[in-house]
Amino acid sequence: MRRPFSVSGIKETLKDQWQSTLKRVPSTYDPPLVDFRQDDVDDTEAARVNGIRVWYSSFTSIDWLHDAIKDSRRMLRLRRRKSLRGRIANGLDRATGWAIVTIVGFLAAVAAFAIVRSEQWLFDLKEGKCADGFFKAKRFCCPLSVDGTAHKASHSLFAPEPEKECAAWQTWAELFDPADWSPNSGFSWASWMTEYIAYIIVALSLALLSSILTLKLTASTSFIGRKDSSSISTNTVSGKTPLGVSSASDNVPPTTRKVLYFAAGSGIPEIKTILSGFVIHGYLGGRVLFTKSVGLAMSVASGLSLGKEGPFVHIVCCIGNIVSRFFEKYETNEAKRREILSAASAAGVAVAFGAPVGGVLFSLEEVSYFFPPKVMWRSFFCAMIAAVTLKFLNPFGTGKIVLFQVTYDVDWQAWELIPFTLLGIFGGVYGAYFSKLNYRWSKHVRNGKWLGNHPKSEVVLITLLTALLSFLNPYTRMGGTELVYNLFAECQAGDSHGGLCVFDPESTRTVINAIAIALLVKGALTIVTFGIKVPAGIFIPTLGVGACAGRILGLGLQWLSWQRPDLWMFDTCRGKSHCVVPGVYAMVGAAATLSGVTRTTVSLAVIMFELTRTLNYVAPVMLSVLVAKTVADALEPKGIYDLVIELNQLPYLDHKAEYRWGVKTVADVMDRTVDVINVDKPITVASLNGQLSRVFGMGTLDGGFPIITRQESGGARGWKMMGYISHNELEHALDIVKGEPDAVVQFHPIAPPRDYAPSTLSSLYDGGQELDPLDFTIYMDQAPLMVQTHAPLEVVQQMFVKLGARYVVVVNSNGFYEGVIDKKGWLEFLNELEEKS
Repeated sequence: MRRPFSVSGIKETLKDQWQSTLKRVPSTYDPPLVDFRQDDVDDTEAARVNGIRVWYSSFTSIDWLHDAIKDSRRMLRLRRRKSLRGRIANGLDRATGWAIVTIVGFLAAVAAFAIVRSEQWLFDLKEGKCADGFFKAKRFCCPLSVDGTAHKASHSLFAPEPEKECAAWQTWAELFDPADWSPNSGFSWASWMTEYIAYIIVALSLALLSSILTLKLTASTSFIGRKDSSSISTNTVSGKTPLGVSSASDNVPPTTRKVLYFAAGSGIPEIKTILSGFVIHGYLGGRVLFTKSVGLAMSVASGLSLGKEGPFVHIVCCIGNIVSRFFEKYETNEAKRREILSAASAAGVAVAFGAPVGGVLFSLEEVSYFFPPKVMWRSFFCAMIAAVTLKFLNPFGTGKIVLFQVTYDVDWQAWELIPFTLLGIFGGVYGAYFSKLNYRWSKHVRNGKWLGNHPKSEVVLITLLTALLSFLNPYTRMGGTELVYNLFAECQAGDSHGGLCVFDPESTRTVINAIAIALLVKGALTIVTFGIKVPAGIFIPTLGVGACAGRILGLGLQWLSWQRPDLWMFDTCRGKSHCVVPGVYAMVGAAATLSGVTRTTVSLAVIMFELTRTLNYVAPVMLSVLVAKTVADALEPKGIYDLVIELNQLPYLDHKAEYRWGVKTVADVMDRTVDVINVDKPITVASLNGQLSRVFGMGTLDGGFPIITRQESGGARGWKMMGYISHNELEHALDIVKGEPDAVVQFHPIAPPRDYAPSTLSSLYDGGQELDPLDFTIYMDQAPLMVQTHAPLEVVQQMFVKLGARYVVVVNSNGFYEGVIDKKGWLEFLNELEEKS
């Protein structure tokens, strides 16, 4: 027999759940109880019919519409308060977002400063140490070495020219065998082998430690929090569909979910997926922030062909997520929190490249899914705070916020558009084939049986190969940012920039050969390195490959201007000390190659403008970027981030993609086998638990049950939709009444006029009203999005993309229920459509 609960009774029940973890379902959202006040009542239909929600479980999609309604109602309740206290509360509410992005921008710069300084010291540790202080990097041990001309070079078999000495910097050869090494002793095999072995040992140690931290601390199976459903196994999901996507067929047995390592890789593909409305608990948490930051400094310092700039986006998003959780406005609304994450993404690029405007555009173009004007302004402000703070911290000791920030004094000539176009073609070809080869290596070799089961071994093998090859060439031995800086640099009299400044035609071939070797080695190593289980970015290695290609072309044209100054193209250069600036070609080639790999255009061009601090090269950069993207798209439609999303089976709905639907309609896509709740029959707690167990056993993570009743309409009889209840809400509602398995559950077609906030469990009532815990109407969405069976598929696509729907109910022409299309089922259909096309 059902027993109605009084208001005081339900409050006591909620308090008990709040205080006792033993009685709490992990997916339950229990806000603090509040006292009823008559002036807070707002029985708007939109708020009532949307239903109460609980926390989103991990690997589920958020409901953008629900969160928008929730925030709209919160704002309405806040704005109607006209008292002084109310106006103050309104002002504080408006200022909350700006306060958060200010804190995030500041902390982003601090984190970037700490990572850069740590990486510099650890990187130089492979070659030696500073006599003036063990924890000093070479550039701070030898202040004049910031331009790459005054530090002592290690012995090299292929160095173009020896560099000047710095007495304060001691190589490992000097430390272990000082008698064998002296500045004037010439080449010594013993010293060379000592430095070679020390280089390899330190590189292996750093890479292995970074991998161990990543594997031990950030495995996805270790992130199970109170927000996750207790009924869904963390190891079950269909392996044939995207992560978290499950087939509706009863014949598909659950398989083991692919384990993700949250700190591995750049993090940008996962950030894109999260910002599109997917929930991955722990991915933006404190443990991942620590591991990503420490591991990134180690992996980059090991000399692997990877960069730290891309992972800055992930790191700053972790900071944004952690800071926003201290504010209830963002903690209890996933859609609002993504506004902060979009701003954090912009700040991440700002501290990576010293390009705040480019960071905002990168967030808009590549990362963010929802970017209204308010978010754009906050992103701009957050990026500005991050860049200004980093300027004060001065991580490189040069007054610049990126190491490879350069300035060009010479303007470009019209004939140079031809070589700039050639660089664009190179960037597109390289970007397309890099993406193809990396995808195939990751899918068929890295995810193979042996390497898939021994990720640390892969890290060791690739690090060993990288160290063996990189030590032999001065440009592969350089740090990624140092190499890019030297390749970008414009040479003046007396400059060396690692031997890249050529003032004699006779030495041009030697330098070009060394750069060509570096290009081939870095290009090949990057293919097999990107994706290993360490924090790793793709920006700097790609920029390095493109800059090498551009520098080679620039040096070739420079040599031609010396040998044939009478050619028509050099007419405007007569009387000038130099006609061709190889650094410009390196910059254009780097932009083209990065565009070919990532398929970014506008944001990348702006980043290059901010790096060079000049608009003289707007046209060359734009031309090369556009050519690169066009060529790359023709050879491989997807960029590296989209391929990683596909490889990791992340449920990302690309709002930019275009599909050919053919003659298919909604009726061909909808799922008719979805389990339903029929209110015409007695519904008990036990029967609902049985239904829930069946769908959870199939691996379904964020589906739900249509609630239907038999009705007649226009002479036809069929199933009429009453509403829709998601699995998590039903799980929570059943947990409250789990002690009464035979009790009958009620669903009403019209929700009682009660005042409660969506996503809360503490509803407010007048004094005489009672709450029945077996009345699940308050959890039911009574106004789900509906579409007719004969509707074109583009309508459904726009509902998911532009309205942010989590599910769409399909009805026939009489309004009777036919089936459901949920977001993950739609993604599965789109994947099949792409495979057939």
